[in-house]
Amino acid sequence: MSIVALAIDALLPAISHIGITINSLDPTDNQLLITMIFLGLGFGQLFFGPLSDSFGRKPIVYMGFALFAVASIICVFAPSLEVMIAGRILQGIGLSAPRTIAISIIRDTYKGDYMARIMSFVTAFFILVPVVAPAIGKWIMDAFGWEAIFYVQLFFALLVAIWFWKRQVETLKPEYKIPFSGKVFVNGLREFLKYKESVAFTFTSGFITGSFLVYLSASQHVFEDQYGLTESFPYIFAGLACSVGLSTFLNGTLVMRFGMRRLALMALTAFCAIAVLYVVIFYDTQNPNVVILVAFLFAQFFCLGFLWGNFRSIAMEPIGHIAGIGAAINGFVSTIMAVPIANYIGNFVQETVWPMFVGLAICGLISLGIMLLARRSRVVVTA
Repeated sequence: MSIVALAIDALLPAISHIGITINSLDPTDNQLLITMIFLGLGFGQLFFGPLSDSFGRKPIVYMGFALFAVASIICVFAPSLEVMIAGRILQGIGLSAPRTIAISIIRDTYKGDYMARIMSFVTAFFILVPVVAPAIGKWIMDAFGWEAIFYVQLFFALLVAIWFWKRQVETLKPEYKIPFSGKVFVNGLREFLKYKESVAFTFTSGFITGSFLVYLSASQHVFEDQYGLTESFPYIFAGLACSVGLSTFLNGTLVMRFGMRRLALMALTAFCAIAVLYVVIFYDTQNPNVVILVAFLFAQFFCLGFLWGNFRSIAMEPIGHIAGIGAAINGFVSTIMAVPIANYIGNFVQETVWPMFVGLAICGLISLGIMLLARRSRVVVTA
């Protein structure tokens, strides 16, 4: 899963330089180099998830890494923005295999709050990569050019693939293998839709991921163009990533005490409150001091560490018998929701960062409403 973060975040400091090379000078258009990889991540899961339920987890991971390698070469030699976007989408399709199947492997092996704990620790390592990725990307770009960033990604992908081959056992039990056919996805979708909580928390993941993707795609524009902090940007980005990593580690410890549903509800409520507070305080004003902005973002992202792993665990808990297809549907819907949300809200982040917090508030409040409805339905069913 960390290779996904590396492929996204190491490229952030190089976006404007890539734009100059491929004759794309509009910062809004260049944000597509970040958001479009999520499009590939979403659609690729629909292909690799069902295949992993039929042929096993490990062979599909190798297939994804091979596709990622081809896509990286396309990006290096891309002559235009359109070809570069195509390469980034293909990178996302390839990386959707290890990203999705990592979730399937966790569900194959664990369940309940302990699954949420393991998910938190795995997600924490996934989050730690953005702490250093932009700084590493900038160093590589300054020393060798932006093309070298893709070669470094290829090196780490190869390293992880070999490690995965040597150390990870196949987790799909023979009795859970689903014979491959044209109906394998349709049947899996029908089974997935039987579980209301899985559906509800898939949608909440989509809204929260979409709101975060606004920041991810616009962060370079905000800190470098709006605040003029070109040299400091990688370190600010790393510090904010630390807030997510810290809360994710805490979630892995606290989830066994409070339960994943209770922790997720408290964190989502705080997430909404922080975003609404910023919207109210800085309505119709210019950007605040960068220290104030970073403080708000730090608190906002601290909540995320209690949301992503728990949301995914709650959604996956009832569908262990179709973990591959279930993880694919969950990841596809949440990712495909996130991309248009990020693109739409990101278009408004031109002069100030205020529209981004409006997006965070709206997405958070919608997610909170869905979660409360799902919780009420669960209580009624239990009763």
